[in-house]
Amino acid sequence: MIRKRSIVTFLAGAAVVPALVLSGCGSSGSGSAGASPASQSATVDVAKTGLGNVLVDSQGRTLYLFLKDSGTTSECTGACATAWPPLEASSMPTAANGADASLVGTTSRSDGKTQVTYNGHPVYLFQGDTKAGDTTGQAKVAFGAGWFALSAAGTQVSGSGSSSGGSGSSGGGSGY
Repeated sequence: MIRKRSIVTFLAGAAVVPALVLSGCGSSGSGSAGASPASQSATVDVAKTGLGNVLVDSQGRTLYLFLKDSGTTSECTGACATAWPPLEASSMPTAANGADASLVGTTSRSDGKTQVTYNGHPVYLFQGDTKAGDTTGQAKVAFGAGWFALSAAGTQVSGSGSSSGGSGSSGGGSGY
């Protein structure tokens, strides 16, 4: 009986250790663009890409507007928000390196989370952008409307998207 109890105690302890290790990892905010990038203080920045200077998040990932949105109301939920994660913040976002602080704001989403806006547009990342500078979401039509990078003025950028370095177009991939 003593032996059984020590095995049970060992197994229970073994289950707790991985849980503690995982809970200590937390979210560093450095995951892929497909992860929902909630942050304590989101930053809207400007960076040079194959499309020219566009708005990016603090990790250099391109920010997009969705033409289906009306004012600051997001029309991107569910599968749309998985493919095009909203840039979220739990406090007032900041502007850096050429982004206009007077154009940065927030809006409440239907799920109760807070989404960053720029010039009155809710802003999103694109799951298909794998590194800083990618603009593969540019000019895509998905979930009922077009997606476009934003200039520092908060207006739609024209041109076709590419990987970092501007070497080529976004290609096929209409699975969104």
